[in-house]
Amino acid sequence: MGRRDRHGRGLRAPLLPVNAPGYRSPSDAFDGYVLDVAEDLERRWGQRWGRVEFGTESVPPSHSTPWENGVPLGRLFPSDAGQPARIVVYRRPLEQRADSADLPFLVRDVLVENVAHLLGRRPDEIDSRYGTGT
Repeated sequence: MGRRDRHGRGLRAPLLPVNAPGYRSPSDAFDGYVLDVAEDLERRWGQRWGRVEFGTESVPPSHSTPWENGVPLGRLFPSDAGQPARIVVYRRPLEQRADSADLPFLVRDVLVENVAHLLGRRPDEIDSRYGTGT
């Protein structure tokens, strides 16, 4: 679908340039936070965890697991039948728990917790900034 020529006033154009920070949607920005943290963790720990995929979803599935209290912020799916382990972070629950300035730190903490679980370590061993909000 192309741009429309509304009332003969010319074609519509984006309000912001493509390289402006406001051009990205909230889900694009969230995916960027996850990608940045995942790349950082992979540089430091990738040789120890084998194959891991990182992903994002808007909300967790409606069925929760018996050991989860409340809405999960992220989940680790262990490797199975030749498939790599997966760490999924849920965007909407995280956005509801943090303002936009704190969201990248909360994303990092959720990813660090799941990587720590995958490696059988404490989160503060994975990233010394865990839980500090910095």
